[in-house]
Amino acid sequence: MKHPVDVHVGKRIRHRRWMVGMTQQQLAEKVGIKFQQIQKYETGMNRVSASRLWDIAEALSVPVAFFFEGMDMPMAAQVAPDCEEGSVPADILADKEALELVRSYYAIPENQRRRLFELARVLSDVA
Repeated sequence: MKHPVDVHVGKRIRHRRWMVGMTQQQLAEKVGIKFQQIQKYETGMNRVSASRLWDIAEALSVPVAFFFEGMDMPMAAQVAPDCEEGSVPADILADKEALELVRSYYAIPENQRRRLFELARVLSDVA
């Protein structure tokens, strides 16, 4: 049976890898393991040892604590399948569309990105 912490850490590995545009194969090569092992980590099937998590964090340019962010919330609160419209799910990074939006957003030049941000804020301000 998968432990919720292993599943959470695996999701965070997958999300960060995806955000930096790295394949499982590329991450595996940087860490010195087979890509199948990365697959198992990302699904929570296998636990990540402390030293391996350290190597993965280094390969993905994040602190080790990144993989545990959000764990202080009860696991039930992290899954919000029936969110009200306008509310943000607790685990927004679980949504591939949201991740793609963030990647695209940061690919926009900074001055245009600021204007887009302001537009989004105005449009989302439901009065």
